[in-house]
Amino acid sequence: MSKSRSKSRNLTSKLRPDEEARVRVLAETAKIAWKELQRFFAQGIVVLVKPGLSLVDVAYEVTQDNEQEVQHWMESGKLQSVSDDQAREWLEANALMWAVVVKPWVLVQPVMNQAPPTND
Repeated sequence: MSKSRSKSRNLTSKLRPDEEARVRVLAETAKIAWKELQRFFAQGIVVLVKPGLSLVDVAYEVTQDNEQEVQHWMESGKLQSVSDDQAREWLEANALMWAVVVKPWVLVQPVMNQAPPTND
């Protein structure tokens, strides 16, 4: 086993199970262009996590089958299916998304401030 793998395993072995699960979710989260998610949208499996919620926290709660919390987010509109209009808008804007797969769902959240930073 390589030193880096061994070091990584040592770091995660010191975590509580819930922390380790969150680290796994975080490691599986990535930026991706909305156009690359179109086939999943067409399948009806893309779920929008509204800004203000942590994508990682939502994904973690879904993996833990926390129905009460997930239901609360859905009822408050913080977690919802992506509408056709929203999908079209993101496609036209070439939007960049944070995404994570939590089978059978693909959770997405728009990357805010897509413009490169300026030195003002």
